[in-house]
Amino acid sequence: MNAVDRDLRPVRGRLDETGRLVEADSRLADLNEAAGGAMGAPLAIPGLADVGRLVRKLGVTVSRKLVMADGQGDLELWVRAEPDSGGVRLALSAWRERTAAARIEEGQGPPLVASYGAWRWETDAALRLIALSSQAGPRDGFHPAAVLGQPLTGLFALAEDADGGLPLLAALAINQPFEGQQAAVRPSGRRVVLAGVPRRDRLGAFAGFVGTAFDVAAGAPRASASIDLFVTRLGAALRAPLGHIIANADSIGAAPDGPIQDAYVGYAADISTAGRHLLGLVDDLADLEAIERPGFAVAREPIDLADLARRAAGLLAVRASAAEVSIERPVEEAALAATGEFRRVLQILVNLIGNAIRYAPPGSRVSVAVERRGGTATVTVADQGKGIAPGDHARVFDKFERIDPAEPGGSGLGLYIARRLARAMGGDITLESAPGDGTRFTLLLPARA
Repeated sequence: MNAVDRDLRPVRGRLDETGRLVEADSRLADLNEAAGGAMGAPLAIPGLADVGRLVRKLGVTVSRKLVMADGQGDLELWVRAEPDSGGVRLALSAWRERTAAARIEEGQGPPLVASYGAWRWETDAALRLIALSSQAGPRDGFHPAAVLGQPLTGLFALAEDADGGLPLLAALAINQPFEGQQAAVRPSGRRVVLAGVPRRDRLGAFAGFVGTAFDVAAGAPRASASIDLFVTRLGAALRAPLGHIIANADSIGAAPDGPIQDAYVGYAADISTAGRHLLGLVDDLADLEAIERPGFAVAREPIDLADLARRAAGLLAVRASAAEVSIERPVEEAALAATGEFRRVLQILVNLIGNAIRYAPPGSRVSVAVERRGGTATVTVADQGKGIAPGDHARVFDKFERIDPAEPGGSGLGLYIARRLARAMGGDITLESAPGDGTRFTLLLPARA
């Protein structure tokens, strides 16, 4: 499914000073030709051409992974581009082809709308089903593999909306996303709502839809679903490019192939910091959409709160070192049985400890301590920062609130989300602080025998 062509030697090529492909091994030449290019003409593969322009502009070697839509799957490869006599020398390796079905099962693929989707599907440009998630089928009396290759309308009987239109077909006519398409699963008659976004091939042409099917019986999408869809679509669209920006900025700043100008190191650091800030905001918005959705719930599972405190502190050790702050964490032998959702509790603790590091002065200490208080298990994160005035204690937990916007910080959502998550698990987060005395945030969860 995700096999890598390990036996293939690096495929090589060269761009001249204007970005024209002047040398190419046969596989690169074929790929360029399929994208509409030719030898002696500007490189036609968009991502690869972008890498070439970056190398020519900065005069440094760039290595990165590229992903391109290719028919019913994605083509991944690793490219190394280095300056060469005014042009750029290319080496492409680690080719990987992934099928649409693999992307569906891994939750990957093009940005997917409809965060409320129960199961996922994908079509080609002729609206034939090329992938269907494994959740589909059993309750409707068919096997997912049995409908692959059939028209999408062979699985779903589309119904007109209140205006007599079919959102899916309207979107098909202009190759745009759609939502709110009423339909029935043909084998069973079960009512669903479809939503989807277009797929694109390597030339940017329409290659089908990726979408979801929402079970109407589970409750219709609420009126603000369009906002949720926007947040989901925004997150999916931004995470990958922001990740690439951060990775490439870090790579440039590290100067793996030799010294570069100090100004470029500074630019790379600024780009990386800004990228991480934006990525954090995307994550916060996604969490905000999730916790404010009607029916939001978290798992109630046995956890070791002391272990999670150590894990969270470990995840932030590098950040603390960079800020010249030490973290005092529970000893390895300590254990504290509690009830909550593992990943959500870790998320809360990373937020609390991260905030403590951000506001702790250099040379100070952040303390992370666990304690059982009757039927309650607690983790207290204390810093030696400037503290928070009593009149601001309630404000710090409000949505989009920051006490001092002039200070470096996040989106103003972290503590709001953390407290909502804690309360959803039957716990809470409390605050003790005063100006000049530092700050103590305490996570409380139900203790377990």
